[in-house]
Amino acid sequence: MEKIQSRSEKIDIRGLRYHVRHWGPADAPAVFFLHGRMDCSPTFQFLVDALKSSWHIIAPDWRGYGETEWLSRPYWFPDYYADLHSLLEHYSPGKPARLVAHSMGANIAGSYAGAQPERISQLVMLDFLGLKPAIDEDSPTLIAAWLKNLRKEPPLAIYQNCEALASRLMELNPRLSPDRAAFLSWNVGRFRSDGLIEMACDPWHRVPSPVVYHAEDAMASWKRIEAPVLLLIAEHGLVNQRFGNDRQEFNRRIACFRDLQTVAISDSGHNVQHDQPELVAAAIEQFLSRDRV
Repeated sequence: MEKIQSRSEKIDIRGLRYHVRHWGPADAPAVFFLHGRMDCSPTFQFLVDALKSSWHIIAPDWRGYGETEWLSRPYWFPDYYADLHSLLEHYSPGKPARLVAHSMGANIAGSYAGAQPERISQLVMLDFLGLKPAIDEDSPTLIAAWLKNLRKEPPLAIYQNCEALASRLMELNPRLSPDRAAFLSWNVGRFRSDGLIEMACDPWHRVPSPVVYHAEDAMASWKRIEAPVLLLIAEHGLVNQRFGNDRQEFNRRIACFRDLQTVAISDSGHNVQHDQPELVAAAIEQFLSRDRV
């Protein structure tokens, strides 16, 4: 399949130089694609290629990812809510937006959609239904670990070349074809000054948060979402890994959404946009066609 070419734009968002990737005609209906943790906007290339209708896809690299400015220090998660708010104000002023969000992006989008329900017209969450809190974590333990991690910059894995990175990506995801792995190695990696390559993610993202995760906080936001929501669940993804054997908790969480549709994506791991882009694209477009302008 021939790849649809993207175009890049740099804009100022809350004091940072943000990189935003665009696919499709600027006058087509807009959809925001929001990537997950340790990833960046090119991750959606295969999904964009599989779309049948004309859309204007707007895909930012979150702060500290891809070509957006890196802080080179610890990140504060609530900044992503404010970044998304500013991005929507820039590209969709006064008009509710459609969001398609994967993993961490869905974490951000789901909470934002509950806090600012009037700003979202439709929300697609790709293989995300919150985290499972660790039983043995508490605030003092997390804060102490966080302070210890501040002593030196965390490392990122380094690869000799793109071929080595592509090989590693296929090890991590056996469903990833060589062609797709090669594309990702060139587009989600970053060449260092010494010629080696690393993932295009600020290593400070690897420092665990000092804040205890409470599922109830996310669920409180989900209960306030007014937009229809589509949840895509990968057969071998994180939603099933976390809640597949705990139907009571699964049902408790999906009950938070007042207008929810779920679609199972077969033969897919967590990165559904890589493993089954055609199935994902079909489900998204069927859902978005409910309110296509």
